[in-house]
Amino acid sequence: ERGVDERVISNVVMMGMGEPLQNYAALVPALKTMLDDHGYGLSRRRVTVSTSGVVPMMERLGLDCPVALAVSLHTTRAELRAELLPRAPKMSPEALVEAAENYAQQTGYPIQYQWTLMEGVNDTEEEIEGIVRLLKGKYALMNLIPYNTVEDLPFKRPSWERAAEMARMLHRRG
Repeated sequence: ERGVDERVISNVVMMGMGEPLQNYAALVPALKTMLDDHGYGLSRRRVTVSTSGVVPMMERLGLDCPVALAVSLHTTRAELRAELLPRAPKMSPEALVEAAENYAQQTGYPIQYQWTLMEGVNDTEEEIEGIVRLLKGKYALMNLIPYNTVEDLPFKRPSWERAAEMARMLHRRG
């Protein structure tokens, strides 16, 4: 019996502790515990692995333990992505989206693309056009995350109005 103040775990996202797919031997048993009826008994749709795009391990995860997948995209420009995610696998956004779409088709789960919005960096009309080009018609959703400004770093959080406008434009474009 649960106490009044006890919270129910309903969703789990594996992220923020390094690249989960590079710790595959520990990741899959943890996922299976979360999914097991004798563990947490969560739905596969409520367990998400976040990745910067370790494609061979994405393919393996789809076979070994298919769960929802979140992919750090953040830009449609390869050179900017390499700058923003210096430790991510070196691949074009097009190749990353293709691999993610294969995962979505293999598992039946939409891909959650992560996009940290940075003023003047990846909130531009060029990026909106790139997102539409890359993701229109894909089994996916976009998670726009306004950047939290950090002193001494060159990036700034866009205004709430700009973030909302970008979301509306993407929604209108499908």
